[in-house]
Amino acid sequence: MLLKYLKWKKSFVPNGFISPSDVPNEIAHNKMFLQGVDKLGRPIAVVFGGRHMQNKLGGFDEFKRSVVLALDNFFSRTSPGRGKFVVIGDLQGFDYANSDDRAYIGALSILQDCYPERLGKLIVVHVPYLFWTMWKIVYPFIDNNTKKKITFVENKRLTTTLLQDIDESQLPEIYGGKCHYSYSRSLSK
Repeated sequence: MLLKYLKWKKSFVPNGFISPSDVPNEIAHNKMFLQGVDKLGRPIAVVFGGRHMQNKLGGFDEFKRSVVLALDNFFSRTSPGRGKFVVIGDLQGFDYANSDDRAYIGALSILQDCYPERLGKLIVVHVPYLFWTMWKIVYPFIDNNTKKKITFVENKRLTTTLLQDIDESQLPEIYGGKCHYSYSRSLSK
């Protein structure tokens, strides 16, 4: 597994890292930012699925590079011995324009194949009805261990559910917490 990862990393990330300047079209959408830690000390990433558009300028390769940039950023913020992170996947505003099965399967493949067992938890919020059609397509590509880490939250239980895993001081204000959301914590920084 390690040799496979090293071979992939050398071919996909020949300089050893991906710079924000390598993924300008993805970063321009401000669809992802890092915000605090959960109660177990794992960094929290907030991803806005409603801001994802199929990247016609940079293409699928730029999207995949942005996923690697994001994952490397998450892991650089983990403390020693704690290599996992938490994602709040916010689907508010998600519609047909955001339904990019290829991108979501590609991101899952990178996470599962190249960064195995690094996801601590994925909490999906503001789930529109339209999403469930795409979910049926993506679900079979998710390994069983990852499936166990995914939680869908009803809007009426949003804050209560998030506060089970995230302290109020670390939870973004947009979800009922006291942590001020800031683009300065986005991947471009």
